[in-house]
Amino acid sequence: MDFKNRILVTPDTWSLLILRLFLGIVLFPHGAQKLLGWFGGHGPAGFLEGFGQMSGLPSFFGWLVIIIEFFGSICLIVGLFTRVWALGVIGLFIGIVLTAHIDVGFFMNWQGNQEGEGYEYHLLVIGMAWALAIAGAGKLSIDKAMADSERTF
Repeated sequence: MDFKNRILVTPDTWSLLILRLFLGIVLFPHGAQKLLGWFGGHGPAGFLEGFGQMSGLPSFFGWLVIIIEFFGSICLIVGLFTRVWALGVIGLFIGIVLTAHIDVGFFMNWQGNQEGEGYEYHLLVIGMAWALAIAGAGKLSIDKAMADSERTF
């Protein structure tokens, strides 16, 4: 199997469709906050300023966050290069955990009694993305349509 088919071929299952839709739908507003200033976000300038102050990383990495969360979420929703974007999400969320949440601990801050949020949500995102990286996009995806069209020629 060639490289292109390894990225595109996917089983015709509803479970993968559900995983990628929900992951994309949850990530999209975060990307739209950063890129477009929607949903109470500050747009790229505001995000990149805060990102640099909080992480100490160059703005290049901030742009990667924006690209993965905004364009990656859209591509997950439609099932376009799902494995590639899922790997990007995995890398992003491992980075988020290691730079911003690991010191807080596992649990989210439900009672407001800790400084920051834990990483339990991030582990769920990593798990969902990992399943998509391994199995692919599933039913009703552009990946599946492209893979099926490749096989008919």
